[in-house]
Amino acid sequence: MLLIRQSFSQGLRIGGRKVHLHRRSLEQTRCISVYGYEQAKALVLSSHGEPKDVLKLHGHSISPPHGDQVTIRFLASPINPADINQIQGVYPTKPSWTTDLSTAEPIGVAGNEGVAEVIAKGSSAKGVEKGDWVIMKKQGFGTWRTHAQTTADALLPIRNRDGLTPAQVGTVSVNPCTAYRMLKDFTDLRPGDWFLQNGANSGVGRAAIQLARLWGIRSLNVIRERDDPAATQQLVQELSALGADAVITEKDLHSRDKIQTLLNNGRDRIRLALNCVGGAQVNSMAKHLAPGSSVVTYGAMSKQPVNLPMGLLIFKDISFKGFWVSRWAAANPQEKIACVDEILDLTRQGKFKDVPLQPVTWDHDTKQEGLIDAVQGTLDGFRGGKGIFVFGKT
Repeated sequence: MLLIRQSFSQGLRIGGRKVHLHRRSLEQTRCISVYGYEQAKALVLSSHGEPKDVLKLHGHSISPPHGDQVTIRFLASPINPADINQIQGVYPTKPSWTTDLSTAEPIGVAGNEGVAEVIAKGSSAKGVEKGDWVIMKKQGFGTWRTHAQTTADALLPIRNRDGLTPAQVGTVSVNPCTAYRMLKDFTDLRPGDWFLQNGANSGVGRAAIQLARLWGIRSLNVIRERDDPAATQQLVQELSALGADAVITEKDLHSRDKIQTLLNNGRDRIRLALNCVGGAQVNSMAKHLAPGSSVVTYGAMSKQPVNLPMGLLIFKDISFKGFWVSRWAAANPQEKIACVDEILDLTRQGKFKDVPLQPVTWDHDTKQEGLIDAVQGTLDGFRGGKGIFVFGKT
């Protein structure tokens, strides 16, 4: 099949003849066939396992959309811990297995979050327009790919993208929404109240710090101590600049005197704890909570169980609960839209900052090894930022 590189700054050449097309972007090109088929690539898996062992870069063609179909081109797709867990087969949602991508056996496309642009739509597709930016309504869509074809009901249009980058929109639906809902839905936190969280330098942790500051809520943030004391101090300064009221290490968490000093000699109370680590650390957190408070778990990075002392349940009435943003979004679709809109508006105003990112450029000619190395690298120790695929000339 003859492939044509379509450049929107120079038009399209077929057999030496230049054909002018609608200008969409001076910085993007599209690989299409003479029949209008998009040439797509995706990181896919046919079985669960470690990313380096099961991920493959798969190429396929996407026909022009008809009926209610919509063709989208991805702009940015982050690499989240949940994506890795899904590849490993230990996450509640699974990839959408399919043979629609020109394979004999079912495969799934990895990735759950991202932002794409509508580049074509069928005659009966409603709710989105060509040029719209969209995010996925549900997990399991498969966002680590250059293009996809779906129906409009699977997409959430971003109506106002002014002042926003693809990376900002592509990372809004998981971590910031998780932080927002946990601060709002489990305890009636009021200005001046404290909450405690571990994994404070994670995407959720950074979002919680910023939202709490905007709402007048104070945060006590736990981080893992780095081997280099200067690196630990740099992280403390980063989180303080975001609005963290106090940043301590996991070792400090065991010091009741230190915590009491931070809490105005015990006159202030911590009324909520957010946990993404698990293990014995959670008991230490719960011991610092006021009676009747809640511990909300949204992750299990240590993969260690939590053993609950009966005294915390009987005498302090501490509640241990879980939160999964995908389940919340499915049950509250309109609230999900409102949450996304509010966070993007705060971002536009400069009141909500991006998480540190490590962009991985994905062009049409990008090799499989570089993409898989970026995914596998998220499992390695301390990182300077969240990995994110940024799509260029695809």
